[in-house]
Amino acid sequence: MRRLVALTACPLLLGAASPGAPVVVAVSGITGAKGIVHVDVCPPRQFTREDCPWSAEAPAKAGTTTVTVPGVPPGRYAAQAYWDANGNGKADRNFIGMPLELVGFSNDVRVKLSRPKFAAAAFDHGSEATRISFAVHKIP
Repeated sequence: MRRLVALTACPLLLGAASPGAPVVVAVSGITGAKGIVHVDVCPPRQFTREDCPWSAEAPAKAGTTTVTVPGVPPGRYAAQAYWDANGNGKADRNFIGMPLELVGFSNDVRVKLSRPKFAAAAFDHGSEATRISFAVHKIP
């Protein structure tokens, strides 16, 4: 009988859990239709790192490429993107770790020689889809 009650309750519990809503990111500054555009949506500790829990990619389109990151729970996040023009699946870097490919951050935060601050790039995401836009740039 206990098993029957537990099995009956599982769908109710699973249905109550919200998987999160998408974050739709329009990434401008793409100068060609080759490669992919990669977007990460990150909490504070993982911003500007390679282990952000939510990410997605889309084929690059000249001008603006829209990337939809699914299933992001409500919270405060910052987004980062890069245009992987050569399609090798990673953000290429030089010998000191600076990106060689075009990169960008939410709120259009521009950087030179240091990582952007989470507070400057942060946005709030609720239970409905959030739409943001920013451009990718070459870091000097």
